[in-house]
Amino acid sequence: MTDLVAPRFAPSFSLRRLHERHGNKLLVAGAAAGYAWLSNAILAGQGVGAVRWHVDLSPLLEISPVLQAHIAGAVLSFAIGTSLLLGVKGRSVHRVLGYTWIVTMGVTAISSLFLSGLNGDTYSFIHLLSGWTIILLPMGLAAARRRNIAQHRRTMTGLFMGGMLIAGLFTFLPGRLMWSLFFTA
Repeated sequence: MTDLVAPRFAPSFSLRRLHERHGNKLLVAGAAAGYAWLSNAILAGQGVGAVRWHVDLSPLLEISPVLQAHIAGAVLSFAIGTSLLLGVKGRSVHRVLGYTWIVTMGVTAISSLFLSGLNGDTYSFIHLLSGWTIILLPMGLAAARRRNIAQHRRTMTGLFMGGMLIAGLFTFLPGRLMWSLFFTA
């Protein structure tokens, strides 16, 4: 007599599989939804009706040199990081841009340690991300040098998503400097 084994039920929906296939997209979508909700709440609390798009970069000339370096590093990191993620990997251009990205991310993270404002004159939760970035940048570089490309990709993509997209998105909250450069109520 043969043993009949019932087939195992394999659910078609798996959080692990969802994360593996769409983890970064879900992260960005969640951050965008959180940003939209928080921005709406801030603007509603201030009684603001319509928000208009405008560009006024003159406040950048009036801020401290540390903040100017921070913003320049962040803008360059975003531009270089985007081209690295979308471009061909492993070529000399990728390597040169990668080293440049590490420097600009380092400038962004280190300069943020000299900035405060979310919690008065004390550090805020965002400074934890700066510290984490300072730790992970050399680890991502070391992974590439050891030819551990999977670890290098995870580390650098995570730094870009967390440091550039998510933290950068929340610098555009109403009332913050970056918001005032591009929007008016």
